Amino acid sequence: MSEKVFEALRGRAKDEPYAKMLGLELLKVDDGYALVQMTFTERHRNIYGRCHGGALFSLIDEAFQFASNSSGRIEIALNVSISYVKAPNEGDVLQAEAKLLNRSRRISHFLIEVRNLPGELMASCQATAYRRDDPLPFL
Repeated sequence: MSEKVFEALRGRAKDEPYAKMLGLELLKVDDGYALVQMTFTERHRNIYGRCHGGALFSLIDEAFQFASNSSGRIEIALNVSISYVKAPNEGDVLQAEAKLLNRSRRISHFLIEVRNLPGELMASCQATAYRRDDPLPFL
């Protein structure tokens, strides 16, 4: 895919209000690939004081969004299945890495893993997107 698409996605990531609120940062985007980072802080806590599953889902979804749309076409999530493996500790820097497994004319499949910096697996996800014919509207 073209650097023009990747640059446009990086620009959109900087201005995304939801990502800013959660502290999500796009570190890398490439064809069928994205790496997004978040530091687990007080604002991500659930009622037990641990990291809220929704915060981890948002981290995963952010990586999925950029990896799938790196094709330059609009791709819309059809299914996201997450297994939460280990609870992160406050202060952990978490990275979601989305990798394209397969892309056909209409469907793309991704594997997304969340790890802390020492490399411990926190969550694993399989995600499927529907590929529209429309180019990204901000290109």
